[in-house]
Amino acid sequence: MDHFHYRDGELHAEDVPLARIAEQIGTPVYVYSRAALERHARVFREAVGQGGARTICAFAVKSNPNLAVLRVMRREGFGADVVSGGELARALAAGMPAEAIVFSGVGKQAPEMAAGLDAGIGQFNIESEEEGLELSAIAAARGQQASCALRINPDIDAGTHEKISTGKRDNKFGVPIDQAAPMFARLAALPGLSMRGVAVHIGSQLASLAPLEAAFVRLGELIAELRAAGHSVSHADLGGGLGVCHKAGEILPTPQEYGAMVARVTKGWDTTLMFEPGRVIAGNAGVLLTRVVRVKRNANRDPFVIVDAAMNDLARPALYGAWHDFEPVRLRPERMTANIVGPICESGDTFATGRPIVAMGAGDLAVFRTAGAYGASMASSYNSRGLVAEVMVDNERFATVADRITPEAISAAERVPDWLD
Repeated sequence: MDHFHYRDGELHAEDVPLARIAEQIGTPVYVYSRAALERHARVFREAVGQGGARTICAFAVKSNPNLAVLRVMRREGFGADVVSGGELARALAAGMPAEAIVFSGVGKQAPEMAAGLDAGIGQFNIESEEEGLELSAIAAARGQQASCALRINPDIDAGTHEKISTGKRDNKFGVPIDQAAPMFARLAALPGLSMRGVAVHIGSQLASLAPLEAAFVRLGELIAELRAAGHSVSHADLGGGLGVCHKAGEILPTPQEYGAMVARVTKGWDTTLMFEPGRVIAGNAGVLLTRVVRVKRNANRDPFVIVDAAMNDLARPALYGAWHDFEPVRLRPERMTANIVGPICESGDTFATGRPIVAMGAGDLAVFRTAGAYGASMASSYNSRGLVAEVMVDNERFATVADRITPEAISAAERVPDWLD
């Protein structure tokens, strides 16, 4: 249940007509449902806890770093999975407890590591021996201990888009699993590091549980090998990646099915299980609300429905060929087949081609569904367009949770040197 529904033929977010948001805030604008975020968080947390294991759920901040969204996640008992100093600062600003923050990513820089140590975060996911050596030196020089897990690369194809696959041998993430045990031992011997566990994350938007299960089985074998060598392994980070339905009628594994698989595979591990969900929480909790600029008819068989949202607002279709359902705010019986495009000066600014939709004309409002994750977080000011606004709905009320940043405000941060006058 995503809490976006039609009432008397008009699309609402919870109890708020989307047309009202468009009138007061303008378009394009991201709209999030607080109720949907809360429900998805609870369903996931309950699903991964069904085996009775100790669990930590850390919301993947990269999927939606809005402070209001993070505050909702904190209230639902989630920590944060962060991949930059900026995301770390956001998680702390949202009130997420430092001990429930996991710092992932292959390119952590020294000041970011130091910031994590200062905050007392729960875990660094080390992605290379070189990174571990650097973190050791920083922590030891400060007289601190960094709690760490070693992220492995299990060389498993997640079966997702190549640009969001992270667990194959040729991906940049993690260390090869056949090198993990001796590397763990070397890192555990370093000052300033407390090696407490192992981690794995093989990709995003997974449509099958089979690759995840294969990765977890390999992780379990590594845990047994490490313990046999005398190492303590108290935490196992299973990452995220569970997909969500982007297309009406699509069937993907549910959090309950995922949780049952996790409980079966990890039985007997005796570890705290950590999870890094993002899309599965936020994806269907948000839409991108847009207005039709005009309908362009030419020699093409299908007309172009030109909307005021663009690839700078929602990059996924241009980057990955991703599907987002396109639905009208006001239902009508007439239908059409159209190409849905934005105003950016690139042919890549295309959301859909040959898409059957409700007939639309200039001024009509519509939404791109499943836009609550990797939507606003990937937005840019390309073509000198402003940064999109964000709104959160709570029952019959709504509030702007990120102002629209105008092109004028963006250019005001730029400087022309005197020698160009």
